[in-house]
Amino acid sequence: MTSDTSVSNVVLVTVDSLRADAIGPYESDRHTPVMDSLADRGTVFDRAFATGNWTPFSFPSILSSRPVFADNGRIGVEESPTLAETVSDAGVATGGFNAANGFLTTHWGYDDGFDEFDSFVANVGSSVYSRYLATHPTVEAWLQLAASPIRRAGSWLRGETDDRPFLDTSRLFDIEHAASEFVAETSSPFFLWVHYMDAHTPYVPAPRYIREVSDDRVGTHRMLLAHTRTGLGLGVNDRTLSDLRTLYQAAVRQIDASIGRLLETLSANDLADDTAVVLAGDHGEEFQEHGHLAHYPKLYDELIRVPLIVDVPGAEGGRVEGQVGLDSISPTVTDLLDIEAPASWTGDTLVPSVVGDESPADDPVVSVTVRDDSVTAQPIPRSLADGDLLVSARNRDWTYIENVATGEPELYYRPDDPRQQTNLATEPTPEQRDVIESLAPVATAHANTLRDPDDEATADDEDVDEDLEARLSALGYR
Repeated sequence: MTSDTSVSNVVLVTVDSLRADAIGPYESDRHTPVMDSLADRGTVFDRAFATGNWTPFSFPSILSSRPVFADNGRIGVEESPTLAETVSDAGVATGGFNAANGFLTTHWGYDDGFDEFDSFVANVGSSVYSRYLATHPTVEAWLQLAASPIRRAGSWLRGETDDRPFLDTSRLFDIEHAASEFVAETSSPFFLWVHYMDAHTPYVPAPRYIREVSDDRVGTHRMLLAHTRTGLGLGVNDRTLSDLRTLYQAAVRQIDASIGRLLETLSANDLADDTAVVLAGDHGEEFQEHGHLAHYPKLYDELIRVPLIVDVPGAEGGRVEGQVGLDSISPTVTDLLDIEAPASWTGDTLVPSVVGDESPADDPVVSVTVRDDSVTAQPIPRSLADGDLLVSARNRDWTYIENVATGEPELYYRPDDPRQQTNLATEPTPEQRDVIESLAPVATAHANTLRDPDDEATADDEDVDEDLEARLSALGYR
């Protein structure tokens, strides 16, 4: 770091299920003014890729710069030196606040190194009724809809606005309050991590944000009808798909506004000029590009291409075209704080690209998922034994995907086929065969580094707390 771009603090904002084309810096017609402003000041990485399609497959790379399954065959980070541990050992204050994603909890080691940590995974209670609602959020939403006239009247009498989400399961205000309090009460240097869940299904944004992103009146009835149809496995017609997209974009705007309030807190505490901000999605979201909704076990761009923006005060900013993986986040944060990264981390710092004009290393980015025979009904895999391993390798223009168990390959040329609809590996040209021969060994080498679960790891997973399992089920992670 040079003296005019040195910082004392770093704020890492991660957003669940945030695909790159959901925000303005990657798709100009999106309404995300706060993220747009962050991108205007900072550095936008045009080809940033998650290392998995699910949170537990992606976050080991984000917070410990390690591939999932690489250390003990599990989906957590207990065996890895985490980002929070590394900066805490160097004397940096640390705070981590996760909006109730059950896979980012103490059970899987994500509290390691944080002075203050809260995953906001609420106790759902012991009654049959409370557990049923915890695992059936759409039913809970219908019950809230029935009571909405009374609630809305009460809000109007109290002079409240319609900023609050209709179904308050995202814990947005909880993490916003916790993060703001941490900033106000913590002395520099500090590292703060905030993880938002609003863009994760079910999408239930506040009414004002629906109005901001669409002229179509998607009210609470249509909101719940869309989620009910998908929850019951009914067919998704064009109107339902359009409603889901609108609700998703409104949820993204809701997060955008919250990030804006967090940045205002930095300014109010005279910290903005001494704090770098890193924004990333942990994985994307599908809207039937390949036949499904949400984020099932696939490795196409709608699930793997994510936003990555780094704003460093004093740095010129710009756009970087080279491909990067999210395992670069941890070494970038330590570099910004002038702390040595652990040797076991696999990612490279992006600071030379942020404060200078150095391009990232031209290495392919590898992503993985595990798929069993039932794509839509399978639980989230917690080990390689839970299905077939799929590995993808991406360079600037090409995506190669291989089912390691069957050897079945896929190849896509993204400039001509951005939605990855035409598999060129079935009858490759000589040029395409050369691409396969360059990327297939990368995928194979990565697969060979992953470990099967040992007996102890498997036993630990069986001991997941019942309330945590209920929360995972509520998110659709059966």
